[in-house]
Amino acid sequence: MPKPAKAFAVLARCGLAAQGVVYLLLGLLAAEAAGGVRAAKADREQALLTIEHLPLGPWLLGLLALGLAAYVSWRFVQAAFNTENCGYDAKGLSKRFFFACSAVGYGWLAYYAAQLAWAGRATGESQQHLIARLLSYAYGQWLIGVVALTVIGIALFQLYQAYAGTMNEEVNARRMSEQPWRMVYRFGQVGYTARGIVWSILGYYLLRAALHGNPREARDTDGAFDILAAMGSGVLLVVAAGFVCYGLYMLVRARYPIMQGPG
Repeated sequence: MPKPAKAFAVLARCGLAAQGVVYLLLGLLAAEAAGGVRAAKADREQALLTIEHLPLGPWLLGLLALGLAAYVSWRFVQAAFNTENCGYDAKGLSKRFFFACSAVGYGWLAYYAAQLAWAGRATGESQQHLIARLLSYAYGQWLIGVVALTVIGIALFQLYQAYAGTMNEEVNARRMSEQPWRMVYRFGQVGYTARGIVWSILGYYLLRAALHGNPREARDTDGAFDILAAMGSGVLLVVAAGFVCYGLYMLVRARYPIMQGPG
């Protein structure tokens, strides 16, 4: 394997493992909220704060920040250099756009984790403050609307991934026996479905914020979990289990990836 391809594979595997850890923690926090264990926030920031309070927390956060930075780099390379051979039709360009959006989102999370690891606290605007500032601009509502539609598109893409068999393109099943692979495949389906549900809620409420010019209508991941909890603790528990499944799936994917990196 050429050196660029080896470096690309290391970036991808570290990044996938870091994403898996984040989703495992998210799922566990949401499950605790569903079970009434505690009323803590269940979002990605809280997942990082949970790590901070562990023994050697700052060191673990630093490692996670590096892993997330690796994920961001991998996604940007995929988007910019078409390493997945997506093509240049609408489907291929949409997939590369998804890679870029994923890189931007996890770039912020990597920065947040690095701040916690280095200084023990993180600074920056909350989601509602950021949306309020964007809405104050002349075309702010249009901009937020475009972002909302993008989020909804990503949600639909997650649901497509769950039932289109894309796990065969992400995990090297030939290195696993049949029974474990079936379990991993189901983990992927359940995980992508749970992500699709939560992203749909985020997109819907972000679109409402854009249409009404009201940043308070937007929801973060914790807000989406609150909406699911209002439907019943069982609903939230199912989605929380889906996030845990997704975290496990990403860890397996990091162990047995299918790589198409640059040569």
